[in-house]
Amino acid sequence: MRREAGVKRSHHDLVAWQVALELVESIYRLTERFPASEQFGLTAQIRRAAVSVPSNLAEGAGRIGEREFLRFLGIARGSLSEVETQLHIATRLGYIKDWANADELIGRMFGLLGGLIKRTKGKLGE
Repeated sequence: MRREAGVKRSHHDLVAWQVALELVESIYRLTERFPASEQFGLTAQIRRAAVSVPSNLAEGAGRIGEREFLRFLGIARGSLSEVETQLHIATRLGYIKDWANADELIGRMFGLLGGLIKRTKGKLGE
């Protein structure tokens, strides 16, 4: 990953953001095998949802205040749920058979997001 000298972005240090990038890579590899007829359907939708996870972590980390960060953590968790659901749909449709790597990353992401949400709520006194 290339960074400009002297520039520090806090989301780069978030393990959740780093794992979310791995998940995006996994999803792109899985969806390469989807039928061409799904290019603008399920393929696009699942990729958008996957990209949304690290994107919302980055946006939330770049905002001012814990409340805003918490809101974006919730959005990231919602997108992660979308990805999981869409993988189940793709499996039922026969587009994929084995998504163990993505499933492991999704489980890890739910845990990391849950921890961040709990910590952030604690900072807010909730």
